[in-house]
Amino acid sequence: MNPNQALNYSTNQPFPHHHHTPHHIVVHPVDPYVVETLKSIIGKYVVLETTRGRIDGCVVDCKPDHVILDVYGKKYFVRICEIVWIMPN
Repeated sequence: MNPNQALNYSTNQPFPHHHHTPHHIVVHPVDPYVVETLKSIIGKYVVLETTRGRIDGCVVDCKPDHVILDVYGKKYFVRICEIVWIMPN
């Protein structure tokens, strides 16, 4: 079968069907200024406003995609893309 014949088939025919399966690309945005700010306040108490609400605690560590807060001995991993604002204390 040549490529021109493949175009004559309707999408209702199960075979031969020459559709390519779309490949999904997942993009995880990195906000370097927020990461830099959070790394500069490791060990300090902060208030984070997220898309799900407010959380406050001590910044334990910061990675390109999340920050780790210690809240009364419990560790919380907050995705940086969910942070609306940061208020160091």
